[in-house]
Amino acid sequence: MIYEIRTYDLKPRSMAEFERRTEDKLDARKKYSQVGGYWQTEVGPLNQVVHIWPYDDLNQRGETRKKVIEAGIWPPDTGEFILNMNSEIYIPAEFMKPFGERDLGPLYEMRSYTYPPGVMPQVLEAWTGAIEAREKLSPLAGCWYSELGGLNKLVHMWAYRSPEERARIRAESVASGVWPPKAAVTPLTMENKLMLPFKCSPMQ
Repeated sequence: MIYEIRTYDLKPRSMAEFERRTEDKLDARKKYSQVGGYWQTEVGPLNQVVHIWPYDDLNQRGETRKKVIEAGIWPPDTGEFILNMNSEIYIPAEFMKPFGERDLGPLYEMRSYTYPPGVMPQVLEAWTGAIEAREKLSPLAGCWYSELGGLNKLVHMWAYRSPEERARIRAESVASGVWPPKAAVTPLTMENKLMLPFKCSPMQ
C-alpha cells in the first residue's frame, strides 16, 4: 500500500469556503477510492490543508485520478484559493494501523524528520521496538517513510484531545524514557505542525 500526502497553501481567509466546496464533492469522490483524512493547520505554517489518500499502488492511484477527472467530480472547484500544491508518496511503517474512520483527536500533530541517506531501516527498527510503549500514552495516527518526493523523510502523526494533553504526554514520555526511540542516528532536520480535521474527514 502507498499513501499520497498532499499539502496545499491557501490564500488567507479562504479556508472556510475551501472546506465547504471540498465537502460538497467528497462523497462522490469516495465512490472511487477512500480518503484517509483532511486537516487544516492551526499552529505552524498557517492557511495550509493536508489531505492523505491511501492506494493499493501507483497504478491504482493513476487510474483513479483519471476516472474522477473524466467524470467531472474531482477536484473540487477550489483552484482560486490555492497558492501552492505539493504531493509526495509514502510507504506506511509496518507497525502503523490502517487509516479509517477513527475519533482520535481533535488535535493532530504532524512531525516530519529528514535523515541522512541509507539509515531509514535503522530508524524503523528503533521505532518498532518502542512504539507499543509510546502508544499507551497516546495513539499514533500514522507513520510513513518517503518513496517519491522529498527523500529520506519520516512523517508521523499523533492524536491528542487538547493542547494541554499533548504537552503533558510529551513531557511524560521523555521523563519516563519511553520516547523518543533510542536509534543510533538522529534527524538532520525536524518540523512539526498542529492540525484540526475538516468536518468531512474520516479521521476526527
